[in-house]
Formats: sequence, structure tokens, C-alpha cells
Amino acid sequence: MNFQIKSIEDYQLAYKKSVDEPEEFWAEIASHFHWRKKWDKVLEWNFEEPKIEWFKGAKLNITENCLDRHLADKADQPAIIWESNDPTEHHRVLTYKQLHQKVSLFANVLKNNGVRKGDRVCIYMPMVPELAVAVLACARMGAIHSVVFGGFSAQSIADRIKDAQCEMVITADGGFRGAKDIPLKNVIDDALVQCPSVKTVIVLTRTRTPISMIKGRDVWWEDEIRKVETLGLLECEAEEMDAEDELFILYTSGSTGKPKGVVHTCGGYMVYAGYTFQNVFQYNPGDVYFCTADIGWITGHSYIIYGPLAMGATTLMFEGVPTYPDAGRFWDIVDKYKVNTLYTAPTAIRSLMQSGLDFVKDKDLSSLKVLGSVGEPINEEAWHWYDENIGKKNCPIVDTWWQTETGGIMITPLAGITKTKPSFATLPLPGIQPVLVDEKGEEILGNNVSGNLCIKFPWPGMIRTTYGDHERCRQNYFATYHNMYFTGDGCLRDEDGYYRITGRVDDVINVSGHRIGTAEVENAINMFSDVIESAVVGYPHEIKGQGIYAFVILNHPSDDEELARKDIAVTVSRIIGPIARPDKIQFVTGLPKTRSGKIMRRILRKIAEGDLENLGDISTLLDPSVVEQIKNEKL
Repeated sequence: MNFQIKSIEDYQLAYKKSVDEPEEFWAEIASHFHWRKKWDKVLEWNFEEPKIEWFKGAKLNITENCLDRHLADKADQPAIIWESNDPTEHHRVLTYKQLHQKVSLFANVLKNNGVRKGDRVCIYMPMVPELAVAVLACARMGAIHSVVFGGFSAQSIADRIKDAQCEMVITADGGFRGAKDIPLKNVIDDALVQCPSVKTVIVLTRTRTPISMIKGRDVWWEDEIRKVETLGLLECEAEEMDAEDELFILYTSGSTGKPKGVVHTCGGYMVYAGYTFQNVFQYNPGDVYFCTADIGWITGHSYIIYGPLAMGATTLMFEGVPTYPDAGRFWDIVDKYKVNTLYTAPTAIRSLMQSGLDFVKDKDLSSLKVLGSVGEPINEEAWHWYDENIGKKNCPIVDTWWQTETGGIMITPLAGITKTKPSFATLPLPGIQPVLVDEKGEEILGNNVSGNLCIKFPWPGMIRTTYGDHERCRQNYFATYHNMYFTGDGCLRDEDGYYRITGRVDDVINVSGHRIGTAEVENAINMFSDVIESAVVGYPHEIKGQGIYAFVILNHPSDDEELARKDIAVTVSRIIGPIARPDKIQFVTGLPKTRSGKIMRRILRKIAEGDLENLGDISTLLDPSVVEQIKNEKL
């Protein structure tokens, strides 16, 4: 691939071309991929509807780019290295040839079970190679995959299955995560009570947990593979897809309770995932690249599966957590596989910092060349710890800013090329045109300024719609500011023109790099029998970045507040999943509201942060005395 930027001069030239001649710029990058039919037009767009079409008229299949085209020169190169949750379980390596065979077989399993091009398939699996196989098999035969993180509750899964009207679910008997066994199939069984659209459930054997298998609906992965092998269906020709055909739906929390299905399409997403992977990490052939994310999140889609495989890389997939069996696990993996690039989240770095350096000191980390950070802005202290103790001060840190909706990295240093600054995402990639705007949508020019971050020109990896509800997509991302994509983030631009993301400006909390809508958590809390009303805000949390602080009004005072807190936490875990469980629950008799009944979360946020002196004017509230009471009883 020769679209790799090699110097700051290359970057400046590429950036200028991407602004002056965006269509020529992207056509040149896209020419490095395999297309069955070339595009008629590079780009057609408007941000009013919005309607964005990249590589219009082009035909392709993303798996031919991720698998088939590497068979000539990389057939025996590892495509996926898999490390188990249990360090004593043997690792697995799938070469490009083996991965191609497994994906072809499983694509035939899908067809054999009635899945057709355009059908939606929900995937709820542990972090095992078969998860990557299932994702790629859907893409190969033209089904739209919707991967749901293995920590979500039955209700969360049911909401997602119903929204997409999935006809098939792919799951496993269970999964391992740290010291826990996750009962995946049981959770799916609970979810499917509400989901009549699902005809088939394919179950992989992983934990050998006893599960119920429903006749006529549930089938074993291994049995289905044997069937297609017996039928001799070993090859599966990739389905021809239009560049704008849907590739996947990925649900993300919004500021309203209902999760929204972000839709990405085949052509533009492929080009953008490959281009960003290659340039941000400065990947070289033969490097071992380790992204610690879960495939249930966009980071796993773009930077464990599609981006690395499109570029013929070796991608490492890890089933477990950074602290199991101890806080040296990441460093053991780096040492064992001679990892060259490590891409992880600030939350993981902060929790490993707290464990101390004893877990790092005897590990050989000399293979590392590039470190990356993803999910939320990395704080300065964690940045320096990562730089000094893991990178030994000679590995550039790429602090990447992007979103589920952007499909790939947007603002970031290029490893070893861009001069970095702790806690700054630095500069936009060529092809990305960020602007800062004020509340009225006027562009704020110059440096040493801050405002709301928007993007004023389309890029190939961007969201096309929210599944089944295009108006929601328009309202969320394109209606706030005229002719711009609004990121929902605040941002500052310093004297060097470097960008630093300052956090969400809407009611979304970033917990451990995962966006959780406050409305979603409030809805779950309000379902608890004794709760009248609740308000949820984020507050600084030393490991997660942001924690969840809930202010809750009960029907009548509780005899055992601690038990009531635990009951509410369990309720939220059941309805959304453990990731959304509040860290603090304060029982209150009222909430600060305007006369029109709007909860003033700004005040609650200040209280949760402990900033009790700067609450602003509270005289306009319906009942200002509520604020004093909440302040005095702050946890």
C-alpha cells in the first residue's frame, strides 16, 4: 500500500490536497483496494437531508479486500492471533488462508440456515476467533451484522434485535471474562421471549455451561459446520455489494432512552478503516498489532477486524481483561507475542497505574514501537505513565479521537510523524475538516479558542443513517448547525492549532470510553418499584474517567438505604448491563427544576463534581431550597 504518509511534509501536502481536491484525494486512496466495478462518481452529498454517497455505482465485497486478495502473498501469514482469558489455555493462530476457509464455511452455514443478502444478524459472542469469523461471514454473503457487546443485558439485546428485526442470532453457551463466566445463551433466551422475528439461534461451544436448546430454533455451530462440509460447500463466492449497501448496524447510546442503530456501508467504510489504520499506526508488514477493545464496540470493528485485515496485518485478539489473573496480563501478552503496536483505553491504563510497577518491571516490552489510546481523552498523568513505563520514552503515543458515527479515527497524531502533546488529539487526518463553532453555529477562527466541534465536509467512513429512523440521524448530527456534522463534543484549539477534546456537550456520559445516555440510565432506575424520579450525571472518576452519579427520589424513605442502593444498581444492570450501574446513588427529596419542569443537570453536575461554590444563579428554580438540601447530603 503506498498511500502511507511518511513525513510531516507528506502530511501537509496530503492535507492540502484533501481540502483543495477532496474527490481526487479519496479516489487515489480508494484505487489501492479491490473493486469489482469502479465507481461512476466519487462523492455526492448534502448535509440537509442528510444524504451521503461515496464511490457511487462501485461494486465490491469487503471480505475480498480483507481476505482473498492477500492469499497470493500472505496465505501463511498470521491474520489473527488469539489469546485466551485463561493464560494456561493454548493460544490460536489463524493464517489468512485458514481464516478465508473458516469465513467461507460459515457464510455457507448462514445461507444454509435461510439467511439472505440484506437480512440482519445479531451477534452476541465472547471474544473468540469465531466472533471475527461470524462478522466476516455476514459481510461475505451480504447479511448486515449487528454485534452486541457481551456484557449487555437481555433487555438491551431485545431492544436491539427488535429495532433491526433480526432473523438470526449467533451466540455461545457462555464466555469467560476475568474470573467471571458470562451466561450468554441464557441471556439470549431471556431476550428472545420478546423477539418473534428470530427464527434461528446458532450456538458456539465455549464454556460447556449447561444450556437449554430449543428444538426448531437452536442449533450448534459445530454441527452446522459439519453439515456444510458434508455437502461439500467449502467455498463461498463473495456476494457483490454496492458501495452504499449496508455493511453493519452498531447501536450506541443517545441522549434519549432508546439506543440508536448507527449504519455504516460497504465501500466508504472499507476505504476509511484501511486508510486510517495504515497511517495512524504507521503499520509495517510483519508487525504484530494488538488492539485491546471488544469487537462489540466500534473500535473492535474498525481496528481489530476490518482495518487491519484490509491492510494484510497481523491482528491480536484477547478474550480477557487487563487485570486477570493479575495486573501484568497486557505486559505478558506484549512479551509473549513481541507486540509492536498496543492500542488501548485510558481506563485500562489508569487501572494498571493503580496496580503499581511491580507488574511491569520484569516484562520485556522492547518490541513495542507505537502506543495508542482510544475511547476518551487521556489525562496527562496517565499519558506520562504510559509513555515512561510502557513506551520507555521511545514509543510515540497516538491519542485518537473518533466516534461510532465517524467509522474511524478523525483527529490524531501519526505515529512518529506528528509532534505529540499530552492530552491533545493534535491534528486532523488528511480528508477531515474540523471546525469549532459557537452556540449560534458561527465558525470560530484562529487559535487559542474553544467551541463545539463540527466537521464541515464528508469523509468516506461517516454514518449514513440511524437504522429505520433517518429523521433521528438528521436531528442528532445534522440539524444543530447548518451544513455541518455535529460531534456532540466540546473542543479547544491551542496556539499550535492542536485540538483537545473537552468532553460531551449533551446528556451522554463517557464511562470507560463507552458512551451511555443519561436518559437510558434514568429510565432503568425509574423502573425500580420504589422510585418516583431520578436524574443522572457524570462526575470525574479516577479509573473510569467518568462515573455515574444518580440523584433518586423514593416513594417513601428507605429503612435500609444501602440495600435500596444495591437493589437499584441490580435493576440497572438487568435492564442495560453492568457497565451502566451507577457508582453513587444519593437519595433526595426533590430535584432542581425550572418552572417549566426541566431538571437542571448543570447544577447536579457541579454538586457531583464537588464544585459547590459555582452553582450559578438558582433563584429562577421552582424551589431553590432543594439545592441546599442536595448539597448538604452529597455523598
